[in-house]
Amino acid sequence: MTVTPGELWVADITFTNGIGSKKRPVLVLWIDAADVVVAAVTSAAPRSATDVALQDWAEAGLRVSSTVRLGRLDCLEQSLLLHRLGALTHPDAAQLKAIWDHSVKPQF
Repeated sequence: MTVTPGELWVADITFTNGIGSKKRPVLVLWIDAADVVVAAVTSAAPRSATDVALQDWAEAGLRVSSTVRLGRLDCLEQSLLLHRLGALTHPDAAQLKAIWDHSVKPQF
């Protein structure tokens, strides 16, 4: 399995209490050896400055209109990525990069 930043995958995400998990779509942001850093993808509307509504969600392989939550990051083992859905279009990737550069910063 080859994983590339900018791809959308279904991942097995463990609940924060450590009991159980759920299959969720994620956007791969970068790869760090055997791990990947991903952003959550949701069907909910944007609710903060770091939420980005995808314009080309269907072209990216998603079933419904979707939002990438750049404020909800996870570091996962690549083995938790179950199957590839698709990849961002260039316009959506550019929008995500612009929001990242403008709004995602350490707050210390």
